[in-house]
Amino acid sequence: MPYPTDDSRDRPWVMRTYAGHSSAKASNELYRRNLSKGQTGLSVAFDLPTQTGYDPDDELARGEVGKVGVPVSHIGDMRALFDQIPLHEANTSMTINATAMWLLALYVSVADEQAEADGRDPAAERAKLAGTTQNDIVKEYLSRGTYAFPPGPSVRLITDMIAWTVSNVPKWNPINICSYHLQEAGATPTQEVAYTISTAIAVLDAVRDSGQVPEADFGKVVGRISFFVNAGLHVIEEICKLRAFAQLWDELCRERYGVTDEKMRRFRYGVQVNSLGLTEAQPENNVQRIVLEMLAVTLSKDARARAVQLPAWNEALGLPRPWDQQWALRMQQVLAYETDLLDYDDIFAGSHVIETKTASIMEGARAEIAKVAEMGGAVAAVDSGYMKSQLVSSLAARRMRLESGEDTVVGVNKFTSTEPSPLQAEGADAIFVVDKEVEEQAREAVAAWRADRDPEAVQAALEQLTTAAGGTENLMDATLACAKVGVTTGEWAGALRSVYGSYRAPTGVTAASSSGSTAPGSEAADGEPTELEQVRERVRATAADLGVSALRMLVGKPGLDGHSNGAEQIAVRARDAGFEVIYQGIRLTPAEIVAAAVQEGVHVVGLSILSGSHLEVIPAVLDGLARADAADIPVVAGGIIPPKDAEQLQRLGVHRVVTPKTYSLTGIMGEFVDVIREVHGLDREEASAQA
Repeated sequence: MPYPTDDSRDRPWVMRTYAGHSSAKASNELYRRNLSKGQTGLSVAFDLPTQTGYDPDDELARGEVGKVGVPVSHIGDMRALFDQIPLHEANTSMTINATAMWLLALYVSVADEQAEADGRDPAAERAKLAGTTQNDIVKEYLSRGTYAFPPGPSVRLITDMIAWTVSNVPKWNPINICSYHLQEAGATPTQEVAYTISTAIAVLDAVRDSGQVPEADFGKVVGRISFFVNAGLHVIEEICKLRAFAQLWDELCRERYGVTDEKMRRFRYGVQVNSLGLTEAQPENNVQRIVLEMLAVTLSKDARARAVQLPAWNEALGLPRPWDQQWALRMQQVLAYETDLLDYDDIFAGSHVIETKTASIMEGARAEIAKVAEMGGAVAAVDSGYMKSQLVSSLAARRMRLESGEDTVVGVNKFTSTEPSPLQAEGADAIFVVDKEVEEQAREAVAAWRADRDPEAVQAALEQLTTAAGGTENLMDATLACAKVGVTTGEWAGALRSVYGSYRAPTGVTAASSSGSTAPGSEAADGEPTELEQVRERVRATAADLGVSALRMLVGKPGLDGHSNGAEQIAVRARDAGFEVIYQGIRLTPAEIVAAAVQEGVHVVGLSILSGSHLEVIPAVLDGLARADAADIPVVAGGIIPPKDAEQLQRLGVHRVVTPKTYSLTGIMGEFVDVIREVHGLDREEASAQA
């Protein structure tokens, strides 16, 4: 898929839609349909088991298969995913991190097969492969949660992959250092720039120090580093942020790595505009949000994105339909081909407003980069919990501004009166729903795949991989060998886990606070207690009524959904409201959540799920509590949960369901108190006494 060209204008960016669901076959049909509509690149969304290294029949994959992306369990799935799509002509972005080496090995193996089938030289065709693997594991520990191994081994996987691609797949971007999820996790523009550049330093230093790339070729490594950024609605600030990124990157490449070729120092980035900023309330407003955010990354020629993918207007409700994705693609095409945007040089050159704001972001980012460096670099700042706690605190402050009305979100905390939306007239049909049979079909398919391969070849390949993992050789060749003999995603990751172990990243909750003043007695300007203080008093009173020192709340993240921002903010606000909070982080089984609830003697369990697995995972927690004779512990649920699903969960015994439409975290704390009082009959006893 070559770029559309017009010699009289700047070249349009690569246009993508982030897509994948259900199965490789269904996703392939979607990709070919999107390409026929003028999309110029592919952006593959993988499901959570694939991203974290589990097969569809693993216990942790329950409820997650095919929900937020396509399951790819082995080379057969990769063949089906790109059926009738010539990979040597494609530009493919794969949002994959912990298992990036594995997915690239599958992709390269299928490209080899396509070349051989057409009578072409596979090695020559590898040199034509163009695209990106996200592969930024540092931000996974900070925001998105799809890590599989500890930081040290994860950096080794990245290092080996970069060194291998420079020699074997020279047009491929082996890493897409990703600030996108940092912004979603609360990062200010300064933090977003600083932590992303710090990650780039950690990666480049690791590659340089590995000795796998000759010093004379190190500029090629730098030249293949790409970035993936977020764009919010502060349009001017976003433009300045990207200009700051470009200038700091050029400065770093020159001064730290001695890169003299200006082309190799170019800040090359792709973008998806802010998906988590889309609203469930009045979702039609998301259309103008998406367009404005797209302008932030395209208006400035000196800092223009080279690839753009836009979410659909209804992503806050669920998976978009093909028509919704088409609308998002047409937004890009109208901007690129109907306006005069690409006819001019940078329209902000010489603007003192832009230059002043850009300089301010750069100054702050340099200071934060230096602070991270003093700690030992990005990986050390992850292990210590420093960067995570900074992000949790920044997001907590952002939430408080929303709830106080200092920040306005149209249709959410202001201008909330509305007419019925014709875009939602179809009800449940306004979003795409994955067939419930997908998971069982995937479980059966992977079992059949295992039964139909050469077990000795598989075992030999896995032994080769574990031996390499325990040594120092580059892991890419051993991974390719696994791909070609039919090893599964879970087997590849399991072999590495057997060598490297597992890891649970710091949550950042302990050091974070919702506001600067959380002491009892905090009052509003008029002397009246704030809403938070009123809830604190109810928490204290309820604890006294129950004869305990404090109300205890367990915040749980079941399954593989690593988007923990909501859970962390609930945990922080609950603690600030006076609850004693137990939060153990992401990726817990229902059994682990039940065990913690019983052992800690909690008064309420809060479950957070954004991946769509709520109807499978939450009932499992309810059943577990019942079997543990703890059915009296109330369960509340939060996340992207459609109304009909919420009704079903409440029929099963969930006491409250909150969604992003409920923006007041302090109000949610009040509901938790209501639930505890209801379960223990406290309000009934009080009413009887008054009668």
